[in-house]
Amino acid sequence: MKAMTSTPAHPCFNVEAKHSNARVHLPVAPKCNIQCNYCNRQYDCVNESRPGVTSAVLSPYQGVAYLKELDKKLDNISVIGIAGPGDPFANPEETIETMRLIKEAFPEKIFCLSTNGLNLKPYIDIIADLGVTHVTITINAVDPTIIAKIYSWIRHEKRVYRGEVGAAVILENQLECIPLLKKRGITVKINSIILPGINNHHIPEVAKTVAALGADVMNCIPVVSNKDTVFGDIEEPTKIMTFKVRALAGEHIKLMTHCARCRADAAGLLGKDYKGTYTLLQEFANMPINPNEERPYVAVATYEGMLVNMHLGEADTLYIFKQTHNGFHFVEERNTPEAGSGDFRWFNLANNLKDCRAILVAGVGGNPTQILQKAGIRVIQMTGLIDEGLDAVFNGKIIKTVKKADAFRCGESCKGDAQGCA
Repeated sequence: MKAMTSTPAHPCFNVEAKHSNARVHLPVAPKCNIQCNYCNRQYDCVNESRPGVTSAVLSPYQGVAYLKELDKKLDNISVIGIAGPGDPFANPEETIETMRLIKEAFPEKIFCLSTNGLNLKPYIDIIADLGVTHVTITINAVDPTIIAKIYSWIRHEKRVYRGEVGAAVILENQLECIPLLKKRGITVKINSIILPGINNHHIPEVAKTVAALGADVMNCIPVVSNKDTVFGDIEEPTKIMTFKVRALAGEHIKLMTHCARCRADAAGLLGKDYKGTYTLLQEFANMPINPNEERPYVAVATYEGMLVNMHLGEADTLYIFKQTHNGFHFVEERNTPEAGSGDFRWFNLANNLKDCRAILVAGVGGNPTQILQKAGIRVIQMTGLIDEGLDAVFNGKIIKTVKKADAFRCGESCKGDAQGCA
């Protein structure tokens, strides 16, 4: 079955729709499987408008609950998309679950995704069946020697690749996806970042290649230099260079020229985002991971019951708290599973905490974090007063002593070791 496209109502694919049709990006995909040399995903920066930036990361259920509330405030939402802040298909479970929930709640909306294409192929039939009609793939070059200059590493099928070997892997997967998407009736847009001295002379060749494979439209986007990246000092394209690149690319494919460099949590008209997005995002990010579940408690790793000051792996017991009309009350001290059973310990802990919406810890490893969060338990790394953490979970307040893992900062851990987004 082919997906039915609705390009006339999609503001990113049709310039005529940008003044009347709003779009919403749901930030449900935090992990990324590549490291672009121009990208610094500062998740908590509210003053930047570019891909990779969001004020909060939502679970699929939080995302749809947020969308339902946003739909009450914006009467012209026509498009719902997922564009990060990482890559949708580095987070396939979260992406697919979000799209499934969206289809149930908003079957009349247009669904779209933006991806680097590395891990897209296994999910093309699934997203088509879920009603996705538009997919954007970022392809910055079709020459491995140029691609190798743009990416520090890629992670594919649990292996990390660098240099021209990695370039060949990502290019093969990107190009293979275009005709497969078109076979399912999905409209394909190609994004290419104009990088002076790197690929500005080469983008017309990208246009020629993707057009031959069936891509519908292309967007040539001038790079914005970001500090703490390999290309942090790159010269941004001049208007003349941008015009020339677009003109030459336009000889091969239809161009989009009204790009707004949307954030991963963008909402509203292109260039006129809804001003209440930040507050609304924070409100729903502090809900239970699945708002439909009754989870009245929060677990805390603590030595003495006043401070969040224990690593989860060291905690033999956890303190359980709830919110009442008279403030936060201690409920009980709950034993944790014994150490020595590997990940089974964390699966058992998740089961023991199925009535908890969050856990506050001073430190925690990657595996327990992933297991607990998949079980619907938000993991917050912080140090300081328990009441401050509880206030954040139950009332959406900002934690001043929050650690970077929960602040959604990624820059320091994405400089090339391929481990920070695992």
